Amino acid sequence: MAASFPLVQIELSPPPRMPKPDWLRAKAPVGDNFHNLKKLARGLGLHTVCESAQCPNIGECWNHKTATFMLLGDICTRRCGFCAVPKGRPEPIDWDEPHRVAEAVATLGLKHAVITSVNRDDDNAGGARIFAETIREIRELVPDCRVEVLIPDFQGLEEALKIVLDAQPDVLNHNTETVPRLYRTVRSGARYERTLDLLANAKRFSPGMVTKSGVMVGLGESTDELVEVFRDLGSRGVDILTVGQYLRPSRDHLPIARFYTPEEFRQLRNEALRFGFRHVESGPLVRSSYHAHEQAESTATRPS
Repeated sequence: MAASFPLVQIELSPPPRMPKPDWLRAKAPVGDNFHNLKKLARGLGLHTVCESAQCPNIGECWNHKTATFMLLGDICTRRCGFCAVPKGRPEPIDWDEPHRVAEAVATLGLKHAVITSVNRDDDNAGGARIFAETIREIRELVPDCRVEVLIPDFQGLEEALKIVLDAQPDVLNHNTETVPRLYRTVRSGARYERTLDLLANAKRFSPGMVTKSGVMVGLGESTDELVEVFRDLGSRGVDILTVGQYLRPSRDHLPIARFYTPEEFRQLRNEALRFGFRHVESGPLVRSSYHAHEQAESTATRPS
């Protein structure tokens, strides 16, 4: 009898590219604020996630004097399938970085600074201390500037979260990113329950803290799965939710399952508002820091 062999599917050409809808076309970045911030960041050796993550709203946000600085270098210790930030072995922690970020915020007269970082699973406590020191340095130089932090999960280390909360940011953000079923593929090294625990603990350790989280759509999730995530976040007391379209940074990243329409984003916003969020930002180009200054104003409470 002839030997049987498994069939192997050979892809002779890449799958056709999904055309980007008109509603996903952002304006090219222009304006004095944009160019000044870019020049200053280069001069101070700083990184902005606006550039590293290829955010489509970079021009609009920078011209509103809102910028997102990325701490702890520009090399991430995780390999998330959606993220454009380079992966690998990071450089040693730069303990002068908080002062340089504060100097940039002061020089530009920023009204709302968002501070995020790469994952530093090699030193979670050290990363938390850099966040805390950056908040304090900004407050010293620019007392009227609101400071929002978008933190990693610190691998569930509660002491690291407490270090950040003790510095009293105006908003504490940790992104959920996707539904539990897709976590293994989308968020390498992350755990859905760990994300929920971090957001719940932020309220437990600092009851007056404004908390925030964000979700991407277009990775293959269902509407029912998204609604369950909204329910989970609402039950943890999250104040602000952002929902935006996943955009593939390159062919090396996860493919886009589909594009959501503006009407679908409106429907998702209405669904989310049922779970007690104080502010929901939902739209094709929405990112964690998009309209962050307006979100902070709508939920303004300086933690005690």
